[in-house]
Amino acid sequence: MTSRPSRPAAKPAMARAKTGAKPAAARPGATAAKASLPLFSLFLFAALAQQPAAAQPKPAQAEGESSWGLGLGVGMERKPYRDFDNKTRLLPLLSYENQWISVAGLGLDVKLPSAGPVSFRLRARYSMDGYDASDSPFLAGMDERKDGIWLGGAAIWRNDIANLSAELLGDASGNSKGSKFRLMVDRRFQAGSFDITPRLAATRLDDKYVSYYYGVNAAEVRAGRPFYQGGSAVNLEAGLRVGYALAPRQTIFLDLSTTKLGSSIKDSPLVDRSSQSGVRVGYLYRF
Repeated sequence: MTSRPSRPAAKPAMARAKTGAKPAAARPGATAAKASLPLFSLFLFAALAQQPAAAQPKPAQAEGESSWGLGLGVGMERKPYRDFDNKTRLLPLLSYENQWISVAGLGLDVKLPSAGPVSFRLRARYSMDGYDASDSPFLAGMDERKDGIWLGGAAIWRNDIANLSAELLGDASGNSKGSKFRLMVDRRFQAGSFDITPRLAATRLDDKYVSYYYGVNAAEVRAGRPFYQGGSAVNLEAGLRVGYALAPRQTIFLDLSTTKLGSSIKDSPLVDRSSQSGVRVGYLYRF
């Protein structure tokens, strides 16, 4: 049975409340951006993980011929942790696709035989879910939570109304030992040189994932930061990706997203927001 902190008095039906909450603006510079250039950024920028680069117009190519692109992207994600420093990342973009594999987002797909309009993939992803204790004064004394490598499979159903995809991934890095199951629907609209792709997604994170990234172990307990091991949670995401073709081989894009967090995440004493959001922009040249 998990231990949960009580909620504010405005919600008396909940027995336990989070204490010691600080407004995000309480610490000067808490929202100052940090620039980083991680080694794994040789994969495609995180924005394209949600909407593959293949959604953009491509130069004509022969059947089975490979295609690749290079570019540059900038992105910022506002995480829900208390007093967390928002990080701006400047990342090189790399995309590659042929008959057998597709590099899109922070990962790699191996293409499997299709069944009519449904295609299947073996999927590997690198996630940037972790944090350091130095990222927030409220996280002082917490152990580092590491990013993860996730392996699993995906199915994509493309039709005239919308695209529906499902993926199931497990933590192959052994950090959280958790799993993710994601359902997403998206639809691409073309308007001249612009393409607009709205998306809706639901992601179920199991209790191991929630406890690792949002839990508080016994050794990490402090005043205002009680022990916490959460249950599974379902996050709901809405996003919009807008691309513009500068030329047949050149594309710029803007990706906006907001995610409503599941109750087991919102109940964590490490969290003081009910949602997180992201903004990403980039330029890609296709060869």
